[in-house]
Parts: sequence; C-alpha cells; structure tokens
Amino acid sequence: MTTCMNMNCQMATKMEQTMPVNNKFEVIQLPYSAWALEPIISRETIELHHDKHLKTYVDNLNALLPNSQFEGKSLEQIVFESEGAFLNNAGQVLNHNLYFTQFGSSMNNNEPNGDLAVAIDRCFGSFEKFKEEFIKQGKSLFGSGWVWLSAGEDGHLVITQEPNGHNPIQRGYMPLLCFDVWEHAYYMDYQNRRAEYLEAIWKIINWDVIGERFARSFAE
Repeated sequence: MTTCMNMNCQMATKMEQTMPVNNKFEVIQLPYSAWALEPIISRETIELHHDKHLKTYVDNLNALLPNSQFEGKSLEQIVFESEGAFLNNAGQVLNHNLYFTQFGSSMNNNEPNGDLAVAIDRCFGSFEKFKEEFIKQGKSLFGSGWVWLSAGEDGHLVITQEPNGHNPIQRGYMPLLCFDVWEHAYYMDYQNRRAEYLEAIWKIINWDVIGERFARSFAE
C-alpha cells in the first residue's frame, strides 16, 4: 500500500491526528449528553451506535495492532495506508469519530456561514442545491456506507459516496461532513425511512465544527 508520505496523504496529515494511548485507541467521548440530539437522534440510538457499535470497532482494531506494521501509528495513517480488516475497523472508528463530533443542539434553518458558506455557494450554486445533491447521494447509496462532503487542496468541495468503512482521505480529500447510512445509525428512530433521516439530520449539524475542519484544509 502507499505510505503516508505520498502527496495524496497531505489532507490526512492536516486532520487532528488521533494517536493511540499505550498502543490502544479509545472510544471517543461525546461532546454532548446521550439525549441531547433528540428527537432527531434518540438516546437509545446513541447508546447503541456509540456505546456498542463504535466500541466493537475500537476493540477489534486494538486486537489487530500488536506486532503489526500499524502499531503506534495514528488512526488517520492506518486508514490511509491499510486494507482488509485494518481498514474495515480503523475506517469505521475514524468515520464515527467525525460523525459523532459534528452534532449540536437542534436548530431550524441551520446553515453554514463564513468561508465554508461561500465555498458551498461557489461549488454547488447554493446551500439548498448542495443539500439536495447530498440527500440524493445518501438515498442512492446501495447497501451500507457513508456520504461525505470533503475539500480538495484548492478548497474545492466534493460529495462522495464511500462504502463500508472507507474515508475520503483515501482519495486525498479532507473530510468535512458525513452522514452515516448504515441502518444501525437510524433504524431505531426511522425504521426503513432513510430519506426521512437524511432530511432531519441537518437540524443538528454543528456548522462551527465543519467550518473549522474546512479551515484546516488550508493549513500549511
């Protein structure tokens, strides 16, 4: 596999690198209470999704690390450089870390501002057109995976569908915003109504967090 010295990994190195502690990764702490996202995402879903699903990926990754080539490397490096079981588990840990830390209190008319808002208008025509395309990509993704808004090195924004545990850093992009479309992310709250989940989740996006990630994509 390509090493993280490759030019395509520049965006990965601009992320906040997640390093293991004593050669182990930990389940990320939520920056809000388990019930803070209700009614968009219920406490029951958070407890299942974060406390159990994510913990399983973290435990699986930690079991793989001893005496491997990835021992001591950051989560972002592992995702960029690995394949197979390492990618499946490290990718899901990274994806879920970005997913769970992008939320905040529910707000109507919740929209980005500043440089990110300007970039969205430039690349998609308007925020509404961006939302329409993002939801369309989420609805049309077959099977399990993720829909991402990411930035290239020139600040150009792209929407990608990533299967399973894949992440945009593998394409050389800086991941900004993600919607998890694995069924365990929404089934308890929306059953098979994926489209309803994709429409509702915009109310709890913390655009300050997404804006900070976008600003980091320009960092030297």
